[in-house]
Amino acid sequence: MKSAFTFRAALAGLALAGSAGALVSCKDYLDVEPVALNTTAYTFSTVAGATAAIIGAYDPLSGDQSYGTRVSMYFPYDSDEMIGSVGAADGARRSIARYKSLPTNTEITNPWNTLYQGVERSNICIQQIPQMELYNSGAAADTAALHRLHGEALTLRAQYYFELIRNWGDVPAQFTPSVSGQDFNLPNADRNATLTKLIADLLQAEKLVPWRTKAGAASERITKGAVKALRARLALYRGGYSLQGNQMTRPADYLDYYRIARDECASLLTNRAEHTLNTSFLEVFKSINEQRAESANEIMFQVGMGGSTAVSDSKLGYYNGPRLNASPIYGSTQGAVTVVPTYFYAFDSLDARRDVTITTYSIPNTNFQTGVALGAITDGKFRRDWHTPAIPGTGNYLGYNWPLIRFADVLLMFAEAENELNGPTTAAQNALLEVRTRGFGGNRTRALVGLDLTSKASFFNALVNERYLEFGGEGIRKYDLLRWNLFEAKLTEAKANLLKLALNQAPYQTVPQYMYFKTPTAIGAIQWARSFYRPSPAATPAGTTRVNWRQAIDAAYIANTRPTGTSATVGTTTAASTGTGLAAEYVPGMGKELLPFPQSTLAADPALKQNFGY
Repeated sequence: MKSAFTFRAALAGLALAGSAGALVSCKDYLDVEPVALNTTAYTFSTVAGATAAIIGAYDPLSGDQSYGTRVSMYFPYDSDEMIGSVGAADGARRSIARYKSLPTNTEITNPWNTLYQGVERSNICIQQIPQMELYNSGAAADTAALHRLHGEALTLRAQYYFELIRNWGDVPAQFTPSVSGQDFNLPNADRNATLTKLIADLLQAEKLVPWRTKAGAASERITKGAVKALRARLALYRGGYSLQGNQMTRPADYLDYYRIARDECASLLTNRAEHTLNTSFLEVFKSINEQRAESANEIMFQVGMGGSTAVSDSKLGYYNGPRLNASPIYGSTQGAVTVVPTYFYAFDSLDARRDVTITTYSIPNTNFQTGVALGAITDGKFRRDWHTPAIPGTGNYLGYNWPLIRFADVLLMFAEAENELNGPTTAAQNALLEVRTRGFGGNRTRALVGLDLTSKASFFNALVNERYLEFGGEGIRKYDLLRWNLFEAKLTEAKANLLKLALNQAPYQTVPQYMYFKTPTAIGAIQWARSFYRPSPAATPAGTTRVNWRQAIDAAYIANTRPTGTSATVGTTTAASTGTGLAAEYVPGMGKELLPFPQSTLAADPALKQNFGY
């Protein structure tokens, strides 16, 4: 990671200063400064200038308004795995999580503008770089460098548009730079047509960028493996369901895109020298928290963060992760992303992914880990207390990268596409089982327990569950459910299961009312004294502290997952909903699976029509 930070830092100033006329756009939607011919010509006259321009195109990936906070930790929740900042809709982040957003919400407007800024910067590079004299007639090294930069620009544009499409749907699509005096009258563009264009662009980009081993690049810079994996991801999304009005529809040609996804993933599976699955699930995320290179190249592309500023860094590990309250060693966090309690029990007791993905502790104003109730457990892949070295105090930028795609995703995308096209072949089964077996420490026998891979339908159900377990807290689940047309069903199922959990009904009848952890006397990992899968003892064991584990999932907790004005009954208690919990204001058929277009954009672009339901 350190080398990639150097790559970004060394050129960021040049990107934003030396080529200001070409690259810097203001925060209004597509309201950019005109492309000044003198600065543009100067910037794109040398490889160094073009490289600086590409760094400028990477830049909007990082920071508060994109993958540093909003796009990574506000937009993907609530889902059946994680709950965004708990509380009633507030016109800001909680409105997004509760599915009650408004077009005037700045937490929507600012990321929208930032993503389009990335599109504009990419468009400039895509236009200008192939026109450079050095692109075709320069020295071999210069030509190769410029071809690589061109491929990176095509890939960045695809990533920015993909994020816009999966959150807003039929977004305006412009593939050339804005020009001075242009009147913006861009209509909604059909998302499938836009995705088709981007998938074709990525095929071109594949031929332009090198493999990682030949580029000597860390995973913050795009290489061939990342392009191929991203192309597979876009193809599955293009072949999936999407919200049209208030209906989920799937294109008739969807199998064509499943073939693209399968073929791209298959080519990556045969080239394990470039990317492979790390033998340790924990190591993948420890490497991010400890800010070092991940040992097996499983992380194929991640957003480089750094600089401790709102425009270049991330709040990963501060906004999310376990709650820390003025710990003298570790500092403070918000711990705003909590786990749907039933997600904890979706994991097998021997699945090592559970205790990486989920934290069952907080650190109060001491340095000791303290157990928390089931309703307060948090996501765990990004943790301030894992930072190396420790950072005490209240600073909220920790330099944690955001992984956009991992090789585990390649394996599971291959398994999904292969099953859809040919059924549960041996190749499909092996790909799924490679990921699942890693979760069980390499014990394939244990990984197979309770697993039915014998039919196309049962394999798909297993695949849906495996992605659920593998990618918790990585901003993937919500979008998977949408493209499978399972979002409504899985939210309904999660809420029904929460009620079963509260009532101690199967399959949660052995979940303990209380849990106990050994009262700490030294800094170290929390030591739970009892099993999470056995009923509570009659009395508190000696030397332990009690936590009201399942007891926290009570009438009020259940009621808070219902839309305002409804109620829920737990036992003999009826509680009125306050709409503060899991997807509390989500009502099927209202179009809230997509975000509203910002009001400021609608005012500036008369051809753009608001999404259904807003």
